[in-house]
Amino acid sequence: MPSNAIYVLGLGPGDILDLPARNLSLLRSYPVYLRTERHPVVEYLKREGISLHPLDHFYEEYETFEELYQAMTRFLIDRCRQEGVVVFAVPGSPLVGETVVRLLRESAPQKNIKLEIFPAPSFLESLYPLLGIDPAEGLLIADSFSFCGGFDQGLLPGTGLIIMQLYSPALASEVKLTLMESYPDDHQVVLVRAAGVRGSEKVLTIPLYELDRQETDHLTSLYVPPLTGGAVPEGLTEGEVQKEPGQFAQYPLDPLVEVMDSLLGPEGCPWDRKQTHQSLKKYLIEESYEVLDAIDEGNMHKLCEELGDLLLQIIFHAALAERSGKFTISDVIAGITEKMIRRHPHVFGDTRVNSAAEVLKNWESIKQEEGEPKSMLAGVPRYLPALQRAQKVQGKAALVGFDWPEAEGAALKVEEEWKEVKEAWEKGDKQALQGELGDFLFAAVNTCRLLGIDAEETLRQAVDKFSQRFCAMEKKAAERGLRLKDLSLAELDGIWDEVKASEEKI
Repeated sequence: MPSNAIYVLGLGPGDILDLPARNLSLLRSYPVYLRTERHPVVEYLKREGISLHPLDHFYEEYETFEELYQAMTRFLIDRCRQEGVVVFAVPGSPLVGETVVRLLRESAPQKNIKLEIFPAPSFLESLYPLLGIDPAEGLLIADSFSFCGGFDQGLLPGTGLIIMQLYSPALASEVKLTLMESYPDDHQVVLVRAAGVRGSEKVLTIPLYELDRQETDHLTSLYVPPLTGGAVPEGLTEGEVQKEPGQFAQYPLDPLVEVMDSLLGPEGCPWDRKQTHQSLKKYLIEESYEVLDAIDEGNMHKLCEELGDLLLQIIFHAALAERSGKFTISDVIAGITEKMIRRHPHVFGDTRVNSAAEVLKNWESIKQEEGEPKSMLAGVPRYLPALQRAQKVQGKAALVGFDWPEAEGAALKVEEEWKEVKEAWEKGDKQALQGELGDFLFAAVNTCRLLGIDAEETLRQAVDKFSQRFCAMEKKAAERGLRLKDLSLAELDGIWDEVKASEEKI
């Protein structure tokens, strides 16, 4: 069992009334180390005669915050070994924006040191009502150091953002310049000072470009409201923004790309580093079908997860291509964005359409004009499931008028092909029979298409229905102490009919 302990506690947002009594008791009982003494509660603690050891000097001794927090963590662990039990007190809550606390949680157990955390209200609880926002609607939170140090790469302009500890005009200027890369210069932002310190709270709404002209300190926070359709860069109209899709990258792929880069790096994952485009093909197909399963189940949580797995495969292929100097994920995104704009002139241009059918015709016409002349069927992947590929090929041919005028003609073709199947069957010619069965299935798909029915989905539903009924047969047989393989065909048909009858009652 650990013989040493570090008690990490919060000092609250700044009002002594928000400091929990248990935390105050601990402050009076053990040596206390403050991450910073720049906090309104500290003066009260000094008047109470509590011995405090501020660690502000660490901020002067290290060039980067990463080095600073690592050093502070090592110091606290060393002091704990020497003194047995120490208290580490931080502004607000130790569970909000405290890097040293996170590092202690990782390292203390490895050093056989007991770590206990005693929360307190953070300034956020006071900030939300001042701003009139509900964090459940979506909110990003970052301290000003991490924001300027790379957090902005994961910035979501469509989501509200709170930046904590905007402690100087110089830092405010850096934050402003970083935000201006994603927000209009005149985007309205809110400065809040001393949230949670009764009698000292101030709220000021200003345009972003004025951010570094305000007085700020360690109790100042910035709220950046979501960038909506109504907030557009200076000099652009609403319509112009609509014609530039993707201008505001609200959901950047950078974090996932960086993870993949690490996996493929020299110190990365041995399995990932062995993969090629060829070896990954089966995973791409598997993930695609898992997405389809989630859609069929109507499980949105699962769909979200499976789409992430599918996206990972795309990132993986792009990362491999980048390492061979072929293309990057940025090329992939830029290419598909440009293509979607080019192929939707009825949205991003002056073309007018009256139906979805006209959209498809325009799409194919535009495709034919791109690059070298090619077959109408060139874009149908050979690896598609056969029914799906057949329906796509037929649909492409129909765009040039090579099609039955109505479903009845295709249905008659099904009857004709079935007669040819029977003829080949009677002759005992297996190769001819296979060919005729293929023609029969192709004609059946054509009938589905002209009736507005997806052949692949129709067969999938039929397979699902059969599977469910077969499983129900197995269950009924087991309830009677029987095994399906021991039953005659007549007995199997009898149970099958029971299952169908029970479905009809439902």
